[in-house]
Amino acid sequence: ADCRYTCLQECRSLVALDCRRPGQSQLSPESTLLPACSQHVTHTVEEEKPEPPTIQEIKQKIEKYNAKVTNCLLMKLNDDGTYTGFIKVHLKLRRPVTVPAGIRPQSIYDALKEVNLADMTDKRTSFYLPLDAIKQLHISSTTTVSEVIQGLLKKFMVVDNPQKFALFKEMRKDGQVLFQKLPLTEYPLYLRLLAGPDTDVLSFVLKENETGEVEWDAFSIPELQNFLMILDKEEKDKIQQVRRKYEKFKQRLQQTLKEARGKPG
Repeated sequence: ADCRYTCLQECRSLVALDCRRPGQSQLSPESTLLPACSQHVTHTVEEEKPEPPTIQEIKQKIEKYNAKVTNCLLMKLNDDGTYTGFIKVHLKLRRPVTVPAGIRPQSIYDALKEVNLADMTDKRTSFYLPLDAIKQLHISSTTTVSEVIQGLLKKFMVVDNPQKFALFKEMRKDGQVLFQKLPLTEYPLYLRLLAGPDTDVLSFVLKENETGEVEWDAFSIPELQNFLMILDKEEKDKIQQVRRKYEKFKQRLQQTLKEARGKPG
């Protein structure tokens, strides 16, 4: 009533007040304890998750999205409220991937019969995918990030563990490029719908799953040997760069000393 002190009921035994009214002794916590129903009592409020959009809201978003599409990659709403559409994924992989050795390209027959060519041989080879290659996928609103990663690896016949890779969303803001790793349970097509078809606003990128700690157990022996060869080559290249740098510096220094000879102090 006087010092406006507010205390939780379970904390009153830990509080000692030294505020006094004229002519009164020290106040006790109980004298300023607010009832449990008081609106001033502090309590934790859990963040409410947004309600999923209704079919009508989805329909309006799809119509708005399709109105901005400049190609034929439209989204289509199904009767059950799900929808299908296209996303483009940029592949920005710095490490080599493992694929079956000596496998012919997948035919239309293989695709229709869902033949997994990677299961037809135990031989493996590693190579680098083209830098910044783009793959277009036709997916559903129920397709998760995990399924997108597995679908990409299957299309390129990559037999590496899917846990080695992660899907990122790339955004541009104030002249900067920002990357955010997507959880495996996220739905990429819904993000595409919200952002619109402009890939400058939002695009998807497949990169290595940088978790801070490399899971070496997920790599095979040939892969690890390949990494050692790559690191050895990078080390030799770096040594050559340093040597060339200081060799040029030495030449300039010697030339400067030569020109300075015979000249007064």
